[in-house]
Amino acid sequence: MRNMPQQPPQARRPMKLSTLVTLMVCSVIVSVLLVVYAFYFMQITKATRTGLQDKAFAIARTLADSPEIKRGLATSPEQNIIQPIATAVQQRNGLLYAVITDMDAVRYSHPNTHLIGQHFIGADLQPALKGHENLSINHGVLAEALRVFTPIYDNQHRQIGVAIVGISLQKVDEQISEARWNAIWFVLFSAVVGTLGIWGLVRVLKNILFGFEPHEISRMFEQRQAMLQSMREGVIAVDDKGRVTLINQAARHILFSADAHALGAEQHAPLLSNLKEVLASGSPVTDREMGCNGRLLLCNIVPLRNNRRVIGAIGTFRDKTEVSQLMQRMDGLVNYIDALRTHSHEFMNKLHVILGLLHMKRYDKLEDYILQTAQNYQADIGTLQHKIKSPIIAGFLLGKINRAGDMGVNLTLAEESLVPDNPNAEQVAVLVTVLGNLIENALDAMADQGEGEIGLLLHYQNGWLSGEVSDDGPGIDPVRIDAIFNKGFSTKGENRGVGLFLARQQTENLGGTLSVESEPGVFTQFFVHIPWDSERNSA
Repeated sequence: MRNMPQQPPQARRPMKLSTLVTLMVCSVIVSVLLVVYAFYFMQITKATRTGLQDKAFAIARTLADSPEIKRGLATSPEQNIIQPIATAVQQRNGLLYAVITDMDAVRYSHPNTHLIGQHFIGADLQPALKGHENLSINHGVLAEALRVFTPIYDNQHRQIGVAIVGISLQKVDEQISEARWNAIWFVLFSAVVGTLGIWGLVRVLKNILFGFEPHEISRMFEQRQAMLQSMREGVIAVDDKGRVTLINQAARHILFSADAHALGAEQHAPLLSNLKEVLASGSPVTDREMGCNGRLLLCNIVPLRNNRRVIGAIGTFRDKTEVSQLMQRMDGLVNYIDALRTHSHEFMNKLHVILGLLHMKRYDKLEDYILQTAQNYQADIGTLQHKIKSPIIAGFLLGKINRAGDMGVNLTLAEESLVPDNPNAEQVAVLVTVLGNLIENALDAMADQGEGEIGLLLHYQNGWLSGEVSDDGPGIDPVRIDAIFNKGFSTKGENRGVGLFLARQQTENLGGTLSVESEPGVFTQFFVHIPWDSERNSA
């Protein structure tokens, strides 16, 4: 017989919130009601017995104080003075019996008239004959009864007899049963109220949880946590008091360092101030630059509202250095492609010229043209590719050379330049950032001159890359030369002054240096020195 493939075990269907809450609350209500019912029943039973006992004692004491009873005990039982009084009291109060005895335990009254004149049977009479009230439950001549004994005294306070009052235990049980129904009705009413309360509680919980079941909320929470922890952007959320309620791993990595173990340190002041600003104003903050923990961050903060009231804020941020590096790498590749596309177009034009010279059979001119084209290529792209082994940097420089040429500025790469390829993307990105800022600043400085020269020297030696960018522009005022690397300093207008700050920051983060020399009206020269993990070293 072939083995049947085993079916995977079906996942147990989670219990719905309404069912779970109903079962939990019902179990609590039922348990409480059972305890209350038991306690209430015990109290009712005790109270009923105590009430009947007090009633019996009151009747017995009333009989004991009656002058007619005292006068009857002074005569013989055959006089029948006490029997009518006891019978009337018995019937009026619903007693099982009311019996009067003398000190010899001879009955002067009894529901059964044949027992009048006979001795009372029962040891429970003895305490009463000695002058003590007592209570007992005993099965007498008529039925099982609760009976009380009270001494009877004459006017000289001499005991002359005992008054005995009996109440049927069946009547006691009937009164307890009547009181029990009150408890049952109370329990049923409480159950109905509890059911309505459960229904209302379930509806309120459903509204609070937007109709989601507990297992759905758990799954969404797990998904949210996984999503937050997988994001490269830092995420931080605060309540209306500014207390942090959520922070992901990327935010911890960006914000916290060995010098800042808790949020609130001095290096976190810009971020906290922006969060408080959004909480106070209710207006979002988008793409705002801020320095935090030695990093330049791009931050977006939006308020969280509930019924038009700001209840918190959530901010996302990312290291601008990383964003700039990615953009520069893309720009380098785009520039490289554009340069190749431009030269490819020019090469096609040259091929058409060659083809035309061939048709015209001008072989002498054809040879000169081919030699001139080869020389130009060697002097342009060939020399650049020979000196710059990194395709990203090579493409970046080709783009800058073409841009400078369009502006009438000659950007020249020194003959002794040499840049080996580098597998370290961070170092390549930093070099692109630094050179891009320095060349663009030089082009801006010479924009009003119409023409000019920009010299570039890149040299690798012993794991370090040294670069020099020089121009013959107007130079830098000696008063301002120490401030050009400060964030926000610029002579180009507002919302500028970030390029040189970012360039120096990234250079120093790698352990390198960036410096400047300038003579107004003569030249400006920047020096960059960064580590360079060339492929020759890594091989």
